[in-house]
Amino acid sequence: MGELMRIGEIASAAGVSPRTVDYYTSLHLLTPAERSPGNFRLYDPSIVERITTIRQLESHGVPLDDIARALHSPHAQDLTTLLARLDADLHTLQETAETAGPDTYRLLTAAAARAHSLITTALEIALGITPG
Repeated sequence: MGELMRIGEIASAAGVSPRTVDYYTSLHLLTPAERSPGNFRLYDPSIVERITTIRQLESHGVPLDDIARALHSPHAQDLTTLLARLDADLHTLQETAETAGPDTYRLLTAAAARAHSLITTALEIALGITPG
């Protein structure tokens, strides 16, 4: 475990505002490791990865309460790994589309949109939400 970080440091490392970290903490998506003598919340640096996962799930349309349920499940690490891999694949597909000719661009853009839809549906099913 690395040196514990204050809320502003975690926010900066994760690319979010301190207010976002505070909000996620209030929803029990994040848990401080401990409190400083001055009563500041201190977070383990590994929380940055969790914030990234939450933001990715949010970007796929998954509600925060469902994210909380998923992250507290015994399969949370599997979900995090899968999401990171899928996100990397989508970025590669989008980069390829940007450098392709117009016909290939349309095809790859449609494939990326379909992949996004499938990811969202798979997450909804995994979280026990009725797809729609």
